[in-house]
Formats: sequence, C-alpha cells, structure tokens
Amino acid sequence: MTTLPLSKRGSLTLPPELRRKMGLDKLRNPMLLVEEREGGLFLHPATAVPVRDIPKAQIRAWIARDEADMKAFRAAKKK
Repeated sequence: MTTLPLSKRGSLTLPPELRRKMGLDKLRNPMLLVEEREGGLFLHPATAVPVRDIPKAQIRAWIARDEADMKAFRAAKKK
C-alpha cells in the first residue's frame, strides 16, 4: 500500500517504483483506466488502439451492449 498526496486540482503522482511495476515507464504516453469499485478506486494500465485494429465482432458486441444499456435506462426512466 502506498499513500499519495492529491493536489488541489486532483492530480496524483505515482512513485517511480509503481510506474516501473505497472510498465508505465516504458510507454511514451502512458494512460491509466480508473475504475470505481466498492470502497475505492482501481487503477490499471490502458492502451490506445486504432479502431481499424479492433475486430468488427468486438465493435458489434460493444454496440449491442450499449444499445441494451440504453433500452434499460429508458425503461427505468419511464417508471
């Protein structure tokens, strides 16, 4: 466990040993995904991938999931 200061603007600075452990020190433009979980935040490395490199089946699955989420949202909104 590591304690990090949070700036007034909400910025965090990861110590070098954590950046190395996560492989972020080897990336030109490192990015992190921040996932809100019960009790806190979970950080994990993210990678930008050109859309042309994503399989079409994966894109269709994402669209189907988004459409299902929107349908559920609209149904809940009407209640």
